[in-house]
Amino acid sequence: MVIELGHFALTLAFAIALVQAVVPLIGAHKGWSGWMAMAEPAATAQFLLTAFSFGALTYAFVTSDFSVSLVVSNSHTLKPMLYKVTGVWGNHEGSMLLWVLIVTLFGAMAAWFGGGLPPGLRARVLAVQSAIAAAFFAFVLFTSNPFTRMQAIPFDGRDLNPLLQDPGLAFHPPFLYLGYVGLSICFSFAVAALIEGRVDAAWGRWVRPWTLAAWVCLTIGIALGSWWAYYELGWGGFWFWDPVENASFMPWLISAALLHSAIVVEKREALKSWTILLAIVAFGFSLIGAFITRSGIITSVHAFASDPERGMFLLLILGVFMGGALTLYAARASAMEAKGVFGTVSRESALVFNNILLAVAAFVVFVGTIWPLFAEMILDRKLSVGAPFFNMAFTPFMVALAILLPIGAILPWKRGRLGRALRPLLPALALALALGALAWAMQTGRSALGPVGMALGTWLVTGAGVDLWLRAGRAGFGDRLRRIARLPRADWGKSVAHSGLGITMIGVAGVMAWEVEDIRVAQIGDRFEIGSYGITFENVEEVQGPNYISTMATMGVWRGETRIATLTPEKRVYPVARMPTTEAALDLGVFRDIYLVIGDPQEGGGWAVRSHIKPFANWIWGGSIIMGLGGLLSLSDRRVRVAAGARKDSGAAPLPAE
Repeated sequence: MVIELGHFALTLAFAIALVQAVVPLIGAHKGWSGWMAMAEPAATAQFLLTAFSFGALTYAFVTSDFSVSLVVSNSHTLKPMLYKVTGVWGNHEGSMLLWVLIVTLFGAMAAWFGGGLPPGLRARVLAVQSAIAAAFFAFVLFTSNPFTRMQAIPFDGRDLNPLLQDPGLAFHPPFLYLGYVGLSICFSFAVAALIEGRVDAAWGRWVRPWTLAAWVCLTIGIALGSWWAYYELGWGGFWFWDPVENASFMPWLISAALLHSAIVVEKREALKSWTILLAIVAFGFSLIGAFITRSGIITSVHAFASDPERGMFLLLILGVFMGGALTLYAARASAMEAKGVFGTVSRESALVFNNILLAVAAFVVFVGTIWPLFAEMILDRKLSVGAPFFNMAFTPFMVALAILLPIGAILPWKRGRLGRALRPLLPALALALALGALAWAMQTGRSALGPVGMALGTWLVTGAGVDLWLRAGRAGFGDRLRRIARLPRADWGKSVAHSGLGITMIGVAGVMAWEVEDIRVAQIGDRFEIGSYGITFENVEEVQGPNYISTMATMGVWRGETRIATLTPEKRVYPVARMPTTEAALDLGVFRDIYLVIGDPQEGGGWAVRSHIKPFANWIWGGSIIMGLGGLLSLSDRRVRVAAGARKDSGAAPLPAE
């Protein structure tokens, strides 16, 4: 009965979404306040009904209701409770229900917290958001129904993909979807502004917190996915440039550009058309990611489905929303005149260059991702675009961005002098060059990647510190520190986020430039050296897990004659799914990770063993956490969260916010 109620709630939410997509738009066009006002309760009802539907599906997984086809395909009675819950979204149908739940969540939040928006704009935003929800309700109900019943109820299920049975997968998809799908509200703001024909400083302030929230969630989601791949898949990498990894990375790059561009709209009423375009493209990349993952055009650990019918439905959604939005943009963009005038050397110009670098970097990733598909369909050639292309094509843009960020952050609005802006950054530059030179001197026979990454990361971190120091004004050392502590959280958030990017850059460069790897066949009792560490291969035993059988090795890690760790890498086999997984063992450190993997037994005796020393590996995810923290700090600043339109007197000047 609960399943039927969940299905009915989803159908009812679809009907409400259709009404909400039409009535408020007519009301806004005619000026009928009653018709516009219905959008808010409708948005709340949509979310509550979808949440009930999602709860019903979760109940089916938790109680192992094998009368539901989706539970049979993705669960098992022996599976731990955590993975019964994560099984809800560890499949195509459940993940799409999560997708539409988040679409309705953002629509409801726009209704709950959009009291400061003009009624016409609010009605149009909620109508566009509801149109997006209606499209995905239709997709779920007509092609991907998660509530389909089994005709013959089996005794047990077929289990969840073992690769997804990990705590990281409990949090990675929800955060990623909150960012991925959260960009839909930015799209709705952009289309609503185009329909209304007005973009001003208040609009820039309204769209900023939504963009920031989506960007923070994307940052956390991507970092969690990278960390999961690092320790779970056993290959030792943190980023594979997989098409679906790229599909989440492109919206992250574009949303970062949108976040910076919205500042220019808010502060200077410039870049209006460009900012609207970024809001459209950001959500467009999210839709492209959904299509890539679910159409069957790629084979990936991320691929949920390979049904051409579903792929065509998603392609239709992409075409309708992107085609309609871009057509509206072409008709209206010329009317959005930029009021702010600025010089070549100014903060506005720095933000323009920032946007260009991020947008071109996203385009490079897009071309590398799509080109093999294009070559196969159009040229009938099978091509592979891998890490060498992406590393070579993408890295220069990130280097240029890292150089620019500290300079742009301290340039004045409208007009500035480059020499005057660079003067306070000279100590930061000297420290960055010194650490880069030190890294170059300490390494032997290596590339310049490590030293360059160290210098750029230091430049970003110290540049962010200089920015905070300058914002404290002219005073004694003690007074400046007290003023820094009292600076708005948005100022702190910007500096913390830029510092996090610098720390991540150091981590990426350190791992790629200085990693040490050893692959061998080891016998029990062997000791071998890797870098400055010794590894002893001590034992192998069979261990019975809750729903798997593990071959677990015991290995000692030594520094000279001192034992510093005992690690237990595993090779697991899940009997129900009939699938093996590799569980790497790690000794985590501030400046290095020791990463051990056990493979299969060899015919001549012994076991395949892979060992890595990964310098600065944890800086990658530590920097990502710091970036997310910076975004949360900015979001917690009331000046960022409260819309300028909250004050009814249109003549009041907006509060400044960085």
